[in-house]
Amino acid sequence: MINKQVATGGNIVVSKQRNYGELVEFLDTNWSVIHTAEETASRMKRLDQAFDTISQKKDTIFVGGINGKSLTIHFASRVLREEGLQVGTFYSPHILTYNERFCIDNEIINNKLFAELGNEVIGAAETLGFVPTSYELLSMMALLFFNSHNVDIILIEADQGFAPAFALCNAKIHAITRINGEDVEFNEESVRSEINRLLAYIKPGAHVVSADQSKLNLQVMLELVEARGGIWDMPIRKLIPLEYPFEQLHGRCAALAERISSIYINTFVNKGGVVVNKTLLTKLKGQRGRPTLEAKRQSELHPKRTVEQFWKEVSSSLAGRFQILDKEKPSILLDNANNIDAFKNLLLGIRLLHYRRPLKGLTLVLGCNNINMNQSELLKLLRYFFKKTSGSVIVCPVEKIPGQSGDASWDAEQVTNDIKGMKIKARSAKNFKEAFDVAQKSVDERHGLVVIAGCSSIITEYWRYKGIKKL
Repeated sequence: MINKQVATGGNIVVSKQRNYGELVEFLDTNWSVIHTAEETASRMKRLDQAFDTISQKKDTIFVGGINGKSLTIHFASRVLREEGLQVGTFYSPHILTYNERFCIDNEIINNKLFAELGNEVIGAAETLGFVPTSYELLSMMALLFFNSHNVDIILIEADQGFAPAFALCNAKIHAITRINGEDVEFNEESVRSEINRLLAYIKPGAHVVSADQSKLNLQVMLELVEARGGIWDMPIRKLIPLEYPFEQLHGRCAALAERISSIYINTFVNKGGVVVNKTLLTKLKGQRGRPTLEAKRQSELHPKRTVEQFWKEVSSSLAGRFQILDKEKPSILLDNANNIDAFKNLLLGIRLLHYRRPLKGLTLVLGCNNINMNQSELLKLLRYFFKKTSGSVIVCPVEKIPGQSGDASWDAEQVTNDIKGMKIKARSAKNFKEAFDVAQKSVDERHGLVVIAGCSSIITEYWRYKGIKKL
C-alpha cells in the first residue's frame, strides 16, 4: 500500500474507516455530486500531490469514443501481456461490482484491497478539506492500485465522466474508437465540439490514432492534434480476422488495439535499444546480407509466433459486450448496446449467428434508459431487421444502477405501441423477471435465442436474476 502523509500544514483528519459494503454505499451516493471539469482537475491535482504525484509514475493510454472502448482496452491488454508487460486496465462502467473496473492482467481487485484504497483516498481528501465525488475517488484508487502493483502500462477507458479525473496523467497515446453521428443531428460544428471533448487532454508529443471511418471526423481530429503538438498516426482501415462472427463485430476494435500496442512497444518500450522477449510487434532492424545456415536452422527449429497466429487464438470474453451464453437453454446473448451505432452492430451479429445456425425462435428483451437515443431510427432498424428475421420484442423498464450511464427508464408501454406500429410482434412487461420468463418460453429450448440488450442496467438485472453477485 502507498501511505503518504498529506502536506496541508494543518492537522491530519482521521477519516471514518469504511468496510467494503460501506464504501460501495459511499460510491453509490456520490455519483450525483457533479463538478465542472476544471473543479475535478483541481481537486485531483491536490490529491495527486498528496500521494507524491503518483499520476506521473506510470505510462498511460487513454481510449475514448462512443462505442467499443472496453473491447479495445480488453484486446490491447491481451496483446501487451503477450509482449511480456504487466497491464493495468480501468473499465467503465461495471456490471455487478465496482471491482470490475480495476484489473491487472485480467485479474479483478479483491474486496479487502478495494476497501483499503478507498479509505486511503477518502482520508486524504477529507484532510484536504473536501469529500471526493465517485469519479475522483475511483480514479485516484485506480492510480494507487496500479502503482502499488508496479504495472508497466495503464489502459484507461476515458469516458465523459472519468476523462477530467484522469487528465493529470501524461498519456502517451490517445485512441478514439469512433464518433457516432446518428443519435443526434451532427454537423461540422457539433463534430468539432465532440472531438474537442474527446481530445481535450492531449499533451505535446502524445500519439493519436482512431478507428473512425468518417473523412470529416478524421480531418477534424488531424487538425486538432497538430494544433496541440500531438503526433497523428494513420487511422485504422483493416479488420483483424477474429473467429466468426466476431471479425465483423469487433475486428476494428482489435485492429485499433494492435495499433495502440505497436505504437507503445516500438516508440516507448523499445526506445533506447531495449527489446521485449518473444515479441509479436517489435520492428527489428533488418540484417544485412543473407541469413546464415545456422540462423535458418534455428528459425525452423524455433519458429517465431506471429501476430496473425495470436489473433486466431483470441476470442472476446468481455462481460456484456456481445456475450453469448450458449450453454444456457435457450441460448442467451447479452449486449449493453444503448445507441443506434451499437444496435446496428448487435443486429448484424444476430443475423450472422442466424446464418451459421438457423434460429428456431428469437426474442429481444429490450430495456433502455438513454434519453438521447433517436427512437425513430431504432424503430426503423428493428422494422428492417424483423422483415428478414422472424422474431419478437419484449420491452421492460430498467432499474437505474449507480455508476452506469443512463437516465430514467423508457416508458415500456409507449415503446411497445411504437414497435407494434412498425408491424413487429411486441409486448410489454412490468419488470425484467416477467420479460425474461416470457422470452424463455417463446423460443425453442435447444435452438432458440433470447437477446437481452438496451443498456448496461438490463445486463445487471439479468445476472441478479440468475443469483450471480460478481462476474
